[in-house]
Amino acid sequence: MILAGALAASCAADQAEPASSDRECIPLPEDWRSAATEEDRERLSDWRDAWQEALAQALAGGHGAELGGEGALVEAGAALPGATPPPGDYDCRTIKIGSPQGLLAYIAYPSFRCRIRIDRDHVDFLKLTGSQRPIGRLYPDTPRRMVFLGTLQLGDELRAYQYGIDRERDLTGALERIGERRWRLVFPYPHFESLVDVIELTPHN
Repeated sequence: MILAGALAASCAADQAEPASSDRECIPLPEDWRSAATEEDRERLSDWRDAWQEALAQALAGGHGAELGGEGALVEAGAALPGATPPPGDYDCRTIKIGSPQGLLAYIAYPSFRCRIRIDRDHVDFLKLTGSQRPIGRLYPDTPRRMVFLGTLQLGDELRAYQYGIDRERDLTGALERIGERRWRLVFPYPHFESLVDVIELTPHN
């Protein structure tokens, strides 16, 4: 099951990655459930548990004021209709909430540059700068949510891993609109550092 999902989704990283490839890609499935690994389907289904656990840790760690200042960005039920963002460059600010290792329960990073790209009949998300760069495809799901399947590009790496090849790099998440010209990409149970990663997207002017 996991191998089949990895093969079916292998083009996601290639089509989101600026570098070209001579390898022939397997067509991407239209439904994210067919493309996702079994582990990522489970992670996405448990996203509310991840929110609750992460927020509880952050509050217990004395980060209530920081969380309160984030507003809808950290409210589980804040999604609005119209999930698909328009193509273009965005300012992306990442916060990490909770920690499976008992480390810092809340970390906020400055904005980096991201891009939403329409590639033929699908939507790509690319984080262009920073030391941790999610890259992958956004699948339609509900009017209030798109599903991200992709991988994590690190440091000075020039290419992203293919989705499904390295479970430690695989990412799944939910993209939601939470305000006027404001979106968030939520990653439940990422493999590094936190219980929930949240990327806030606002159009770059």
